[in-house]
Amino acid sequence: MRSQPHVLGIVLAGGEGKRLYPLTKDRAKPAVPFGSSYRLIDFVLSNLVNAGYERICVLTQYKSHSLDKHISQTWWSSGFHGEFITPVPAQQRLGPRWYTGSADAIYQSMNLIEDEKPDYIVVFGADHVYRMDPSQMVEQHIATGAAVTVAGIRVPRAEARAFGCIDSDADGLITGFVEKPSDPPGTPDDPEVTYASMGNYVFTTAALVEMLRADAADPDSDHDMGGDIIPAFVERGEAYVYDFNDNEVPGSTPADIGYWRDVGTIDAFYEAHMDLVSAKPAFNLYNDRWPIRGETSHLPPAKFIHGGAANDSMVGAGCIVSGAMVHSSVLSTDVVIEEGAVVQGSVLMPGVRIGRNAVVRNAILDKNVVVREEGQVGVDLEHDRELFTVSAAGIVAVAKSTVI
Repeated sequence: MRSQPHVLGIVLAGGEGKRLYPLTKDRAKPAVPFGSSYRLIDFVLSNLVNAGYERICVLTQYKSHSLDKHISQTWWSSGFHGEFITPVPAQQRLGPRWYTGSADAIYQSMNLIEDEKPDYIVVFGADHVYRMDPSQMVEQHIATGAAVTVAGIRVPRAEARAFGCIDSDADGLITGFVEKPSDPPGTPDDPEVTYASMGNYVFTTAALVEMLRADAADPDSDHDMGGDIIPAFVERGEAYVYDFNDNEVPGSTPADIGYWRDVGTIDAFYEAHMDLVSAKPAFNLYNDRWPIRGETSHLPPAKFIHGGAANDSMVGAGCIVSGAMVHSSVLSTDVVIEEGAVVQGSVLMPGVRIGRNAVVRNAILDKNVVVREEGQVGVDLEHDRELFTVSAAGIVAVAKSTVI
């Protein structure tokens, strides 16, 4: 007999991630490498597993091979107690069509709910960087008797126009839910702050199933969780907000309490990496009381030879820095930087090779990029724009396996 409520985790991981191109050229957004040893999906999976939720279905669709492989190799489970973490591709159970929206993805996967018969369903996104204990949100959901609870993070009203925004009363009942409003609502206790939706939801199972079926029968719906399902619950007075500021994660430092980043653009992805490399990082990967679990590498330790050095940087296993200088950068596994090269303010993904006397500044180099001897990236942005993607902030993103 279960002493805890029976919770099924559903992770929505089918996003194409067009704004992260070229990092999503050959992979789904949740599979994009992050922080030397991780992929974006590792953050939500770590949060769920650390909270004790180990029955998790990851709904995939777009270019999902590397994501499926990562989940299978990194997140395998013995299943001794019935636990599982499994990728679920679009199965076309309701006819020859792909998912038409996030709500449709769950509706087409209704067999997962029928087989598991959970009391509650936790539906989280797969591509944000944060720590959270979802069990505290589930506890609030049960206490309020809500049909759905929406996680909200407090952001300044001036910045809230880019998010789905939550209007609520003092008891947390959501009275309005609007996508990217021109005039975001304030919170009950602070008119200059808005609850922005984090894309994380807790549902009472019967209520979600009923709403998904009604939504599937509506020809005018976009079948989207944030655009259709949540507003429908709000209209019925059955939706509550969960204040992310109330979430207490063991081992958190004052600097990273309440940290959450939507890394959906090149600039946001870059800035989230820069958050990692300071002496007092805005997001601390070294919290062993709430670990972020990633790929286990069988590579040897990083090696620095011939005076090679890395300052204010993170360096993954298998890296060799030979007579080169690395500043304020994140190096993933198996990166080799040769003599005289300079890497500054950059993110180098697995297998990158930097030749002698090359210069890489303010750049993101995807897997297996090769910068040949005396090559340059991020030095002449006008030249780089002719060859690569350059963000609004001047960050150069180079696609996988490019040779420069």
